[in-house]
Amino acid sequence: MSQTHIQSPRHIRLPAILIGEDDLDALHRLADQARGHLAAAAEQLLTELERARIVTQDKLPPETVRMGSHVTFTTEDGLSRTAELVFPDRADIAADRISILTPVGAALIGVSVGQTIDWQSPDGRRRSLTVTAVSG
Repeated sequence: MSQTHIQSPRHIRLPAILIGEDDLDALHRLADQARGHLAAAAEQLLTELERARIVTQDKLPPETVRMGSHVTFTTEDGLSRTAELVFPDRADIAADRISILTPVGAALIGVSVGQTIDWQSPDGRRRSLTVTAVSG
């Protein structure tokens, strides 16, 4: 998979991403219904969905993060973490289940093994992560 990156005006790394049609529909519905403290994360998710290349779910490569994927990633400070990307009702940090409606969750969707993406943490800091493995 190519390492194509889109550069924003602030030089944030945004790799080319792929999202399956089934995930796209479910994520649009979720983002459209988000209110309150989830509204900002929903906006970030919608931004990711708008820039994604959409493919049928069966054409999504296995190394691409989708809903329900177990993804291993390394942060800019060298820490490695494995978590499952889930809908908000299944999120549980203690069980390593990250909600799609969090900044890191929205950053992970559609990214493939070997790609690095920058994202903004809730405290406003720019962070980055590199996906090293995807399963499930």
